[in-house]
Amino acid sequence: MHATPANWLGWRDAFLEMLIASRGASAATASSYKTDLTDFFAFATKRQLAMESLTHVEVAAYLAQLSERGMSTATLARRRSALSQWFTFLISDRVRAENPVLLVSAPRRGRPLPKVLSRDEVQALVDTARADSSLEGVRLNCMMELLYASGMRVSELVTLSTTHLQRDPKQRSKLAPYFMVRGKGGKERLVPLHHGAIEALQRYLPLREQFLPTPLDLPWLFPSHSKTGHLTRQRFGQLLKALCIRAGLDPARCSPHTLRHSFATHLLEGGADLRVIQELLGHADIGTTQIYTHVTDQRLSQVVSTHHPLSKK
Repeated sequence: MHATPANWLGWRDAFLEMLIASRGASAATASSYKTDLTDFFAFATKRQLAMESLTHVEVAAYLAQLSERGMSTATLARRRSALSQWFTFLISDRVRAENPVLLVSAPRRGRPLPKVLSRDEVQALVDTARADSSLEGVRLNCMMELLYASGMRVSELVTLSTTHLQRDPKQRSKLAPYFMVRGKGGKERLVPLHHGAIEALQRYLPLREQFLPTPLDLPWLFPSHSKTGHLTRQRFGQLLKALCIRAGLDPARCSPHTLRHSFATHLLEGGADLRVIQELLGHADIGTTQIYTHVTDQRLSQVVSTHHPLSKK
């Protein structure tokens, strides 16, 4: 096995720095790209390929090898995208003249429909959470209501700080029915809240300091004893599944992302515009939001097949 050329590693580090500085990529995204490139470098080094001159034939061979290793179509598509951005960077750095990935077809992938809870199931979760008046119960109720009211990503929810909360300019003691959240790529968006979510937040705020791990005040809205200083995504997921069990729901169908999907689907079923839902979810591309139209179409078909008088199995 030949050692990876040092200049490749230098280009890679510059590429990752560019992703973070210029495109607002998160540390997790940069880490994933680093893993992708390390694997590709091993492939190219073993075959004594030059990063400056390898062709689409070698890129296609690499992706074919990944497929033989059992990599999913979705992961293959992500790996191809990472390579395309890598070679685009090399072109901008005048290392190459063209992007060989553009001549390699993207693997086709069927997009699975998101799991969604019905309105009655969400209501059962809300009712069960509200019935728990314990300290942890009030916090869980607040987090769940905020998530379903706004469609936030769970990562956005757990990293909320008290500075995200907005106050009514006419009555400072009163919370405004919205707050600002910073999503993927550092993009900030306004998140509206309905009355139930605001009430849950108002019940929780006086109890928040009891979750602080030290006498020092932390900025997080949901502080904890974790290394991050706030409740983790994983812990919230565990608490939500336990809530689903108490509400008589299958915990396999309950996750923070399920509530986000349910939020979008229920809005669309209620007549909300797809562009509005795109903005609320923080999707950069409306194509990502359009998956929810397939969910509602499927539900309509199920209603017709179940209740239409001429429908027969």
